[in-house]
Amino acid sequence: MSFLDKALAEKRIQELRQILNHHNYLYYVLDKPEIPDIEYDKLMRELIDLENQFPELITPDSPTQRIGGEPLAAFERVTHREAMISLADAFNEGDLRDFHRRVTAVVGNEVEYVVELKIDGLAISLTYENGVLVTAATRGDGTVGEDVTQNVKTIKSVPLRINAPSGKMPSLIEVRGEIYIPKEDFKKLNEEREDMELEPFANPRNAAAGSIRQLDPKIAAKRPLSTFIYGIGYVEGIQFETHYQVLEFYKACGFRVNPHIKLFKNFDDVIEYCMSWREKRDLLPYEIDGMVIKVNSLQFQRILGSTAKNPRWAIAYKFPAEQKVSVIEDIIVSVGRTGILTPNAVLKPVNIAGSTVSRATLHNEDYIKEKDIRIGDSVIVQKAGDIIPEVVAVVKEKRTGREKEFKMPKVCPECGSEVIRVPGEAAYRCTGVACPAQIRRSIIHFASRDAMDIRGLGPAVVSLLLSAGLVKDASDIYFLKREDLIPLERMGEKSADNLIKAIQNSKKQPLSRLIYALGIPFIGSKASFLLAEALGSMDKLQTATYDELIKIPEIGSKMAESIITFFKQEQTKKLLTRLKEAGVNMEERRQVEGPKPLENLTFVLTGTLEKYSRKEAKEIIENLGGRVTGSVSKKTDYVVVGKDPGSKYDKAVELGVKIIDENEFDKLIAER
Repeated sequence: MSFLDKALAEKRIQELRQILNHHNYLYYVLDKPEIPDIEYDKLMRELIDLENQFPELITPDSPTQRIGGEPLAAFERVTHREAMISLADAFNEGDLRDFHRRVTAVVGNEVEYVVELKIDGLAISLTYENGVLVTAATRGDGTVGEDVTQNVKTIKSVPLRINAPSGKMPSLIEVRGEIYIPKEDFKKLNEEREDMELEPFANPRNAAAGSIRQLDPKIAAKRPLSTFIYGIGYVEGIQFETHYQVLEFYKACGFRVNPHIKLFKNFDDVIEYCMSWREKRDLLPYEIDGMVIKVNSLQFQRILGSTAKNPRWAIAYKFPAEQKVSVIEDIIVSVGRTGILTPNAVLKPVNIAGSTVSRATLHNEDYIKEKDIRIGDSVIVQKAGDIIPEVVAVVKEKRTGREKEFKMPKVCPECGSEVIRVPGEAAYRCTGVACPAQIRRSIIHFASRDAMDIRGLGPAVVSLLLSAGLVKDASDIYFLKREDLIPLERMGEKSADNLIKAIQNSKKQPLSRLIYALGIPFIGSKASFLLAEALGSMDKLQTATYDELIKIPEIGSKMAESIITFFKQEQTKKLLTRLKEAGVNMEERRQVEGPKPLENLTFVLTGTLEKYSRKEAKEIIENLGGRVTGSVSKKTDYVVVGKDPGSKYDKAVELGVKIIDENEFDKLIAER
C-alpha cells in the first residue's frame, strides 16, 4: 500500500471512530438512537476492515476493541489511588436525621445535599489518563481491587475515550460508578440459562458481578451490562468545588449519569425524596435498594473526613425488604435437561414488589428439610434481589397439624422412570432415557447458540415439533423436510426454508460444538474444546478410557467418569449413529496436517509482539502441536517475551523458566 493510501485510511478510521462513538453515546447513554442498527453495523464493518488492513493504526480506544480479547489466566491486582470505602447505612428517618445532625455540628447549617438512587450492582473504578481508559478495577477490599479492564471495555455505555469540554481534560481521573443489568435483560438472561440447564442467577447484582469477573471477555461481551457513574476518586489537572459539579462534568464527557439525581438545601426535602422512592422503585427498569445522600461541597467533604470504614459526608438509606406471608398449597417437581428433579412451591398468589408471585423454587430436598417446609405451611416470601421469589422462613405459629411433609418422588413425574439420588450430591435424577422433559430441554440445548447454533430452532419451535411428533431426539432434526414444517403454527414457507438452511449449515460445526451440544453432565464448552483437540474424533471420544481422559489438561476424574457413563448408554449410541447418517461432522478439522514439532511443549506469551498478533502466535504454536496457557508455572517450557512484558516475565525469572524473544521464537519454530 502507498503512503497516500495509508494516510487516507488513517483519516477515514478517525472519522469512523468519531461517528461510531457519537452513535454509541446516543444509543447507550441518552437512549436516543438516530440511525438503524443495520447502518451502525455497516459503519462498524468498514472500520474493522480498515483496521485489519492497517493493524498498526488500531488504538485501545477504538470502538472495535469492545468485542472482547483473548481469555485471561487470572485478574491482576490494582491499588486504588483513593480508597473505595463503603457507606454507612441508615434504615429509618431517625437514622437520617442523626446523620444530618452530625454533619451540621461540624460544618454548620448551610449544607447542600445531593441525593442519588442507590443502584443495586457492582462498584467499579475507571481510570483515564489524558482522556483514554487505561484501567477498570473492582472495589475489592476497598484498597486493592481486580483489574477487569478487558471486560469493562465491552460495555457500550463506558467511553473508551472521554470527550471533555474544551480546556477541562484532566490528566488523570478515577471515575467511580456502578455496573448493573436492567430487569428485563436479567429476566431474559435467566430464561436463556434455564433453557440451557444452567443455574439461574439469584439477582441482577450477582449476574453483573459474575459477568465482570469472567476470565473470558467474550462472555462478558454477551451480557447486557450497563453503567451509572456517580463519584470521583483521585484527579489531576482539573478542580471541582461541588459533587454536583462533578456529575455535570461527567454528563458533558459522555458518561451515563442517573437522571433522578437531585440537589437539596432543606433536609426535610431530602427525607421526603428518599421516602417517595420506596413506592416508586418498582417503576424503574433497573433495581435500586435504597438512596444515597452526599454532602455537596467537596471542601465540606474534606473537613468531615472518614472513619476507617465509612465517609462521614455520605450515608446510604436502605429500603426495607418487602416480605409477604403466603401459603404453600402444593410442592411440585420439575425435570431438567440432565434429569435433575427440582421441587417448587405452589403458593397462594401474593403481590410482592409490584408483581404477583405464585411459585418459588425450593432448590432440593436438603433445603426443604433444613427449613422444615411442609405443604399447607404459612411461609414468609420475598424476592431475592427483588426478582426471584424465595421462601425465607416458615411461620410455625400458624400450623394446624394438617400440614404434610414433602418427600421426593421415587419415580419421575414426567415419564415414570426410577429416580435416584446421586452419591455426594443434593440432586435427584431421573434415569429414563426417553423422558419427555429431558428430551425437550436437551433439543433446545443442542440447537443453542454455543452448541450447534441452529437459528430459528428456539424453545417454542421445539415444543411445536415435539407436539406434532416430528422429533423424538436431537438427531431427528436433521431428517426434517420443508413440507413437515410449513403446516406448523406460525411457521410459513420462508421460516421453514430458513430453518432447513440453518439445520443444514449446522452439520459443518466443529466437533467441539457437537460434544457440547450432546449435553454430557459436567462437560461445558471449554472442556468440549479440549476433548476435541486432544482426541480429534467422536469415535475416539466414545472409546476413550478413564486413563486417557484424565491425561487431557483440565479433565478431572468426575468429568472422565461422566463421559464414560454417557457413551455407554444405548440411547447415546443410537443418537450418534443417526447423526453420522445425517452427515453431521464427527471429526476435528485441524488447520495444519503433518509433523507436530512443538508437541507436549507449553508456552506463555507476554508483552506486545511486533511480527505477530497474540492470536497469530497462539495459532502457530497450536498448529505445531504446542499448547498456550495464560499463566507461568514450573511446567511452562517457554515464555515468549515482546515489548513491555508484564508480571508473567517476572514469574518466569523467579521460576527459572526459559525466556525467549521473537527472534529466538522464529528460530525455534524453524529448527523444529
